[in-house]
Amino acid sequence: KQSVWLCWDATQRPNLSPGNSTIVLREMFRQGPKSTFSTYVAEGDQLFQKGEYVKAIESFSTALSVQPDDKNCLVARSRCYLKLGDAESALKDAETSLKDNKDFFKGLYQKAEALYTMGDFEFALVYYHRGNKLRPELQEFRLGIQKAQEAIVNSVGSPSSVKLENKGDLSFFHKSNGVSCNTYVFACSKVRSKHKRESKKHGQKMGKNEKTAKELLGELYSDREYLEKLLQDEDLIKGKIRTGERVQDLIVGCISYLDTRTAFWQQQKPIYARQRDRKLMQQQWNRHLHKPPSDPTRYVLDSLEEIDTALSSGNTDSGLKKARELMKVVKEWSGEVLPNKREVLGNLHSCIGNALMDLGNMDKALHHHEKDLELAKKGNLMDSKSRALDNIGRVYARIGKFQQAIEVWEEKLPLVCGGLEKAWLFHEIGRCYLELKRYSEARDYGSRSLIAADDISDEKWQLNASVLMAQAELKLGNYKACVLHFEGALDRAKLLQDDSASEAIQKVNTDIPILLSHSLPHPSRLWPFL
Repeated sequence: KQSVWLCWDATQRPNLSPGNSTIVLREMFRQGPKSTFSTYVAEGDQLFQKGEYVKAIESFSTALSVQPDDKNCLVARSRCYLKLGDAESALKDAETSLKDNKDFFKGLYQKAEALYTMGDFEFALVYYHRGNKLRPELQEFRLGIQKAQEAIVNSVGSPSSVKLENKGDLSFFHKSNGVSCNTYVFACSKVRSKHKRESKKHGQKMGKNEKTAKELLGELYSDREYLEKLLQDEDLIKGKIRTGERVQDLIVGCISYLDTRTAFWQQQKPIYARQRDRKLMQQQWNRHLHKPPSDPTRYVLDSLEEIDTALSSGNTDSGLKKARELMKVVKEWSGEVLPNKREVLGNLHSCIGNALMDLGNMDKALHHHEKDLELAKKGNLMDSKSRALDNIGRVYARIGKFQQAIEVWEEKLPLVCGGLEKAWLFHEIGRCYLELKRYSEARDYGSRSLIAADDISDEKWQLNASVLMAQAELKLGNYKACVLHFEGALDRAKLLQDDSASEAIQKVNTDIPILLSHSLPHPSRLWPFL
């Protein structure tokens, strides 16, 4: 009942007496609340934006039952039909919207789109031109003209060799710049008709060319093969589904739809046109590679800044893509164009490695960080070498190879300068020793980390180092020292207002009397913080 009241005004509540409550509720749910034309249209628009085209069609159809001749609603439903691949219904709605006003530009555009989807590129081009003549400021018509012309040329070639005849009703193109369109369309129609006749004569059908169909359909080609195999199952195709439709008809309909789409895609962009476009793109890319910008150093610095911004903001995929694209460009440049080419490549390997590490691809991440180290050693670049060793150690630690991480980080130690980096590195090495159950070394590196943190008065790393030392002392059985380090960690956690750390250490504090009496509490009571 409550769900019903949410949809109805309180004054409109029906009388739900025990005798008629069931009947009234059933009638309410059967009929549903009445609404206005604008409400149905708004609901349809919202469903369209969500991609729920079938439901959107229902809403637009309900709206049209209220106002059957609304042009905008017809165009909206036509768009839905087009999204579902029902070009014929889309064309019908578009033509209905033009019934009373042939210059309704939205209807013209929708009719052109429907004709284009059906493969009638020449007629689609006519309506794109009509719309462009009426509303030349709209980009949609210009793009439509471009794609229709390209589809015609790709499908049948250039119409220049066709001899034209000035016949028929050409009034629309008279005294306008549309004459070229008229000439183009009818020329292409002749070429296209000739092409179709020749194809039919030689028995050339799109479905017969398996190689072409496979390239055009892509992943759908395996689905088509599967459907053809189902047709060979005689027991299956004799069956029917719950609606009474035969399984064979469903399968044949699906195959027919795929063949229709294959033919359309071949007309729109045939294989030879795709290969031609790929070659042109490759040539343009090669020219771009061999023609560096006027200031290559500035270009690289700006690109590296974009990559760093993307990675630091969590947009890892975008940063990785930009880094790989920049690496392709830089590799093609000579040392004269970019004097610090080796350093730039090392930096890019580092960026790619860090991105891959964030994505969980540790093997490839390690490969790129090792490439960074290799370039740093060849160029005697100490900062780059320190960075590479840092990252390699992090990869080893992430995958549980703690001994290798220690070896790499200890190689980095002579290259460390700043106090913050020392505090971090000593702490990480100590953590690895703790994982290897070498508690004395863990304690010693924890102590070194604490000294480095004290030198720069960094309370965060003072806290981390204190916790590491407390853990090591606990494992070594030095309970008094353990308690002292935990108390120091608690004081620093309170200064940092780190509530989670403070709460965890407070739990450990409940065991301090036991530790002072040299009794070891159960490890599970300490691990919430450890």
